[in-house]
Amino acid sequence: MNGLLDVWWQHAPVLSVVLPSLTAVVLLLLGDPGGLSAQGGAHDGGRVAWQRRVALASVGLGLLAAAAMVWRASQGELMVYRLGEWPAPFGIVLVLDRLSALMVLLTYLVAVPVLWYATGGWDMRGRYFHAVFQFQLMGLCGAFLTGDLFNLFVFFEVLLIASYVLLLHGQGRERFRMGVHYVVLNLSASALFLIGVSMLYAVTGTLNMADLAGRVAALSGDSVPLAKAAAAILLVVFGLKAALVPLFFWLPGTYAAASAPVAALFAIMTKVGVYSIIRTHWVIFGADAGEAALAVADWLLPAALVTSVLGVLGALAAQHMSRLVAYLTVSSVGTIMASVGLFTPDTLSAALYYTLHSTIVIAGLFLLVELMAAQRGDAGDHLQPASAVREPVLLGLMMLFGAASAAGLPPLPGFLGKLMLLQSSHGLAAQAWIWAVVLTVGFFTIIGLARAGVVVFWHVQPVADGPAAGSSLKLLSAAWVFMALTVVLAVVAEPVKRYTDDAARQLTDRAAYQKAVLGDRLQTTRPYTGER
Repeated sequence: MNGLLDVWWQHAPVLSVVLPSLTAVVLLLLGDPGGLSAQGGAHDGGRVAWQRRVALASVGLGLLAAAAMVWRASQGELMVYRLGEWPAPFGIVLVLDRLSALMVLLTYLVAVPVLWYATGGWDMRGRYFHAVFQFQLMGLCGAFLTGDLFNLFVFFEVLLIASYVLLLHGQGRERFRMGVHYVVLNLSASALFLIGVSMLYAVTGTLNMADLAGRVAALSGDSVPLAKAAAAILLVVFGLKAALVPLFFWLPGTYAAASAPVAALFAIMTKVGVYSIIRTHWVIFGADAGEAALAVADWLLPAALVTSVLGVLGALAAQHMSRLVAYLTVSSVGTIMASVGLFTPDTLSAALYYTLHSTIVIAGLFLLVELMAAQRGDAGDHLQPASAVREPVLLGLMMLFGAASAAGLPPLPGFLGKLMLLQSSHGLAAQAWIWAVVLTVGFFTIIGLARAGVVVFWHVQPVADGPAAGSSLKLLSAAWVFMALTVVLAVVAEPVKRYTDDAARQLTDRAAYQKAVLGDRLQTTRPYTGER
């Protein structure tokens, strides 16, 4: 047994990518029971059950593996997996450190309850839902684990292609309309991604992140402006993925149009952009990057603060609950990126903690919105007086809990995350701006969510027997899992904060990262001359 565990751990990074990909292949071989159902025919009940069992077993196993990786990473070990035994920077590497392990765990903490919710019926409203869901997880895990900038692009494309299909799941005119916008924007971003990567390769001769960090720091002369231009282009690309101003306009309509489980899963999608900005602008263009150090610092913090403000203003103006939650997603990204944009280990630690909170609570709110909408009759999620929901106490408590956490009221993790940010910004030049924006956004978030709660639970038209939809214990339990996770995050705040502190310090230790990845090939000062 110990030998099997040793083998698993030796291959843990690549298995995190292989597991969902192999599961997707198995699910494709089992056939598509959702196809007939989506077309109005009867589906094969036995095949449906097996699809669900395989998919749930896979994400459950993935969650256990991710938790084990976090435990191992918490001991300070930085694991490098060299595919094909090719040494870096010539071969592809996967790197497991505290940050990547944390993001993989967050992915599965979202995926498990979302998939459980989807098996309540959403998975049969379109084709190949479970297989595409697994491909999405493959892209997400790969993006978080890769140590190579070009392979980050590859995994981006994998998760984006899967997201295109998931967005259209269940069909509908609005989903197709928003899907076209989503695809066009992301294809444009992918083209820019390649341009930025090509520019970096032109001046450094490598795309391995550890090697890039050393070579960018050694740049001088005409190569420096080109490297800075590449950094700016990559910020635009990752800013679009993360929904930073002025590139956030696609997100509210897209997330609001998606089915509830898909929108909940997409809560982790913006964090891929956040993660990529952290990796690129802390490891490659960080404070030790020579003449190219902090190339985007002057742009990142103002953009983040404006994003947070515009996001909460959009939530105040939203006429549908799904759009309100989508705008809160934008606002939370702004708060996270404001922490990242201060470029200190303490603020980065606060950003990581707040990332955990915001992803979990936003995913839970997307599921809760559909449950409430299903019980309001024809009004759905439109913020107007409608039929009273069948379970006002249960759904009302869930709404109150989710709103309090999203707004940052004590003692929930939203409050703790914002408090960490405020404390870590003390003494910095931007402290006044940070405090003003964070506190103002929190206040307006309370107003926006309170307005929605008043409309849904007070401005009602009593009926004898409201719609039965949205009362399933299975669906309710999935939403409650997210609420429970926020409580857990508050209860274990101290050890989680210690972990994020260590993750931030590890990320700023560029020398240790380079040594682990490059080993004997470590070159921290030799400039690129066109030859190896």
